[in-house]
Amino acid sequence: MEIQLPVSDPDFIGKLIPQKTPFVMVSGIISYSETDLISEFIIPEDHLFVQKGYFQASGLIEHQAQSVALHTGFRHHLLGKETPTGYIGAIKSFEAEELPKAGSRLESEITILNEMLGVTSVEIITRLEGKTIARSEMKTVIK
Repeated sequence: MEIQLPVSDPDFIGKLIPQKTPFVMVSGIISYSETDLISEFIIPEDHLFVQKGYFQASGLIEHQAQSVALHTGFRHHLLGKETPTGYIGAIKSFEAEELPKAGSRLESEITILNEMLGVTSVEIITRLEGKTIARSEMKTVIK
């Protein structure tokens, strides 16, 4: 089955990541390759990580980690495999220059730096209207 990108069907996206509502922090795939993915997330006004109208840094970190999970889940889907469960193994660095307002549309670009034995090292850049607002480097681990 060929998948046309971008994709934003919430049922399909939900099958690609282990998180479930209200902890889902990705809403679409804009582009995909074996080493890169650009995800999107439209921040709901009533999201649990929204405080005083702004999406908090902890939400940005989780959105970035879920973008990595989205890449892994989509790759497994393309291979006809089940979506694996994973978690953040380590955050090497994280910097947020700006907290986005609720209702904003984020785009996060993940680049896989290294993958070995279920541990994936990635660099993630999150943008709001083309402007970089957060970046991190982390390792995720498949259970």
